[in-house]
Amino acid sequence: MRKVILSDVTLRESESSASHSLSFKEKIEIAKQMDKLHCDIIEMPKIKNTSTDVLLIKTIASLMKHSEIAVDAGYDAADVETAYNCAKGAKKFSLKVSLPMSAVQMEFKCGKKPPVVMGMVTELIAECKKYTDNIEFSAEDAVRAERPFLYQAIGDAIKAGATRITVCDSEGTMFPSEFGGFISDIFENVPSAKDVTLGVEVVDSMNMASASAFAAIEAGATQVKVTADNFNFPTVEKIAKIFTLRGDSIKVSSKIRTTEIRRVTGQIKRMLNTSKSENTPFETGVNEDSETLTLDKNDTIATVIKAVKKIGYDLSPEDNANVYEAFKRVAVKKDFVGTKELEAIIASSALQVPSIYSIGSYVINSGNIITATANIKLVKNGTEISGVSVGDGPIDAAFLAIEQIIGHHYELDDFQIKAVTEGREAMGHALVKLRSSTGKLYSGTGISTDIIGASIRAYVSALNKIAYEEG
Repeated sequence: MRKVILSDVTLRESESSASHSLSFKEKIEIAKQMDKLHCDIIEMPKIKNTSTDVLLIKTIASLMKHSEIAVDAGYDAADVETAYNCAKGAKKFSLKVSLPMSAVQMEFKCGKKPPVVMGMVTELIAECKKYTDNIEFSAEDAVRAERPFLYQAIGDAIKAGATRITVCDSEGTMFPSEFGGFISDIFENVPSAKDVTLGVEVVDSMNMASASAFAAIEAGATQVKVTADNFNFPTVEKIAKIFTLRGDSIKVSSKIRTTEIRRVTGQIKRMLNTSKSENTPFETGVNEDSETLTLDKNDTIATVIKAVKKIGYDLSPEDNANVYEAFKRVAVKKDFVGTKELEAIIASSALQVPSIYSIGSYVINSGNIITATANIKLVKNGTEISGVSVGDGPIDAAFLAIEQIIGHHYELDDFQIKAVTEGREAMGHALVKLRSSTGKLYSGTGISTDIIGASIRAYVSALNKIAYEEG
């Protein structure tokens, strides 16, 4: 099975978006979150303001544990050296030579004629070779370039030392079938393209970028540019979803951590001040209006059931009745009941089932200088089953250990923790929402003075509901 490289361009694109203004700290946090997802490559913003941009890239470089950072090498030797000095502190880095390939873009972006740009391809890559062997050549606006010129540029880039080639549909005007054919033509006319990583960058002008990316993968491409939010490119969430649902059919996969993807992209979207209404139900798994849900004590059972369905739950008549009774008890004490309160009501009152799994014991090791580990024992039918796992933090490790025990991965649709009492011995309330293999949502809650314990109890509660219904 081929591994497809995912290269995130969120930071790069946020710099050119007038509607997204990020602080220095937020940019670092976005990079850290994508690193936690094990995104293969994170593209840095172009170096414009030397002092602040250099500091940003150096800071991010020092923090990356899993991801490679890609730094734009600019248009001359001085730019290349600056890019290298920014990137060299990273565990893994690459330098990226990005040049326009269409005549209109050459004139607009760098004021150069085609022969000069062709010379820049080899000159800049040769300059990058002084510092690293990991070099990307990005052919901007490749689909509108003269084909012989494009093929020569790609061939020259590979000959000069580029190890990754990215071809861009910068206007997003090709149909998926056309783009797949375009990639096939490159392999046919540039034989050396088979010896390097060929990637694609597709603008989503016609809402077909994800389909075009997978047409390219079917034609042999092994890298795709993605974003955490919709900057007119395929989102990492959509691409990962397609890998999960259909990757086996074309024998491809990625190393992205799908269990974390909703949480991570949700955090990044909040930092980008992106309205949830911009996302489709396919992207989020819930109705796009769910965040604005408000109910009060005067609402009927029909209204409450409609709201329950709106946030993704399909309950039995008995469970709907239980939820409505619990809702009335809460609503008389509050001015209104929102989405989070309704989810907590559902988790505590719907689908109360026998405990197929119960918690035997758990041991968690975590600290600022060690990797978090979890050793969990669950009891099923009187038999104790153990699971041990590491993770990005104690709760991640605990959930992965439970997955190891049950031998199955369920998508973590949502995870919330909040204090329900105050003081040093405060009780913590955890809510876990799991999506089963049928696409149905199941939620569980847990309460404990130990936040990790509350989280484990909530996960097992949701798991029992799935196990009971699916047998």
